[in-house]
Amino acid sequence: MTRALIVVDVQNDFCEGGSLAVAGGARVAADVTALLRGDHGYDHVVATQDHHVDPGAHWSSDPDYVDSWPVHCEVGTAGVELHPDLDPAPLEELFRKGEHVAAYSGFEGRSATGASLADWLRERGVDRVDLCGIATDHCVRATALDAVAEGFATRVLTDLVVGVAPATTEAALAALREAGVEVA
Repeated sequence: MTRALIVVDVQNDFCEGGSLAVAGGARVAADVTALLRGDHGYDHVVATQDHHVDPGAHWSSDPDYVDSWPVHCEVGTAGVELHPDLDPAPLEELFRKGEHVAAYSGFEGRSATGASLADWLRERGVDRVDLCGIATDHCVRATALDAVAEGFATRVLTDLVVGVAPATTEAALAALREAGVEVA
């Protein structure tokens, strides 16, 4: 078995003080760093990053917080950057997503060389993935569901994720369990 950790969207705009902040985001950044500084047991560690140039209707001045959101993770701003409490040193690759579309799943992203997340993982023999990051009820959920669809044994580390709202987070975790994701 070869296991990878996928760190989902631990970016300034999704942490306290950001344009689309999720309470507890900075804690997740620090806790992921603490995990990765220890003997974590992962063969590979990668991250995803919302990376919007002009995602169309995904951004709105009057967002519905379902399909449209305030401007966030705009290329060229500090909000798009990884949170400073997340140490980037252990990250082997970064998969950017959503330049001109919404793109919730990390599997929609590409590396700097153009590799998809699924291809990158398969090229390294990865068959199991763990996910952590922001937000449980949006990008973590979408990435985990796509991981299962791509054939990876998938686990979400609930102590290293944070959701937008309790009800939508619980619904997301239930949907993940139903899809075969281990929720640990």
